[in-house]
Amino acid sequence: MPELPDVEGFRKVLESCAKGRIIQRVDVRDTGVLHGTSTRRLRDALEGRRFTEPERHGKWLLARTGGPTLMLHFGMTGRLVCGHPDDAVEAHDRVLFTVSRDRQLRYRDQRKLRGLWLADDESEVARLLEHQGPDAMAVNREEFEAALAARRGSVKTALTDQSVLAGLGNLLADEILWRARLRPTSRASDLTEADCRRLYTHMRRTLRSAVTAGCVPPRDSWLTGHRDDPVPTCPRCGNSLRRSRMAGRGTVWCPQCQ
Repeated sequence: MPELPDVEGFRKVLESCAKGRIIQRVDVRDTGVLHGTSTRRLRDALEGRRFTEPERHGKWLLARTGGPTLMLHFGMTGRLVCGHPDDAVEAHDRVLFTVSRDRQLRYRDQRKLRGLWLADDESEVARLLEHQGPDAMAVNREEFEAALAARRGSVKTALTDQSVLAGLGNLLADEILWRARLRPTSRASDLTEADCRRLYTHMRRTLRSAVTAGCVPPRDSWLTGHRDDPVPTCPRCGNSLRRSRMAGRGTVWCPQCQ
């Protein structure tokens, strides 16, 4: 599932492929990914507009045009790719944005769990993001601690709740908690000041590394690199990792050092 680092990578794709370029044609190949808009309205709003500096909030990508804003969410299998208008269209290419004779931006998604929204103005952007917490890359420590203190459930659930903190998914949450030596079942409201400070520090470090990699990398020194092993062991202490489910999510942690 795309998490914050993946969406930041998609933002860079949009920036390098289309920033400053005029949207010459919008080709909707599957209306099932459009939300609250139609093919005609999307074309009328965007064709002739110029993509400006894209933004990201959590797992949302904001494709600015100086007028309407195209809002993209990638669900579990979505991605953004840059290609040539003459490239063969793949089965899961849902919406194509031609921005020059040799560049085309494609929203590609197999399962179509989320998709595209069109915000006419900033109030509409704010409405679509109103249930999102602060972005995990931008939140300061005081805001982070306040958000966790207000939660009664587990810290794992709090970290993956987009209304608490926007951008973290299952892989990142498990990785950050493992680095901070905190059990995912710990109550968020029971964390000490030192726990919160350590958790925030490791969240920032993990995000920086993952954004550089463009994903949550399965490195040998990371929990992520071992969670899917047949017999997973902790890369820090060598003990067996434990698998469980929390709020329907597969959770991996080390009972020895967390």
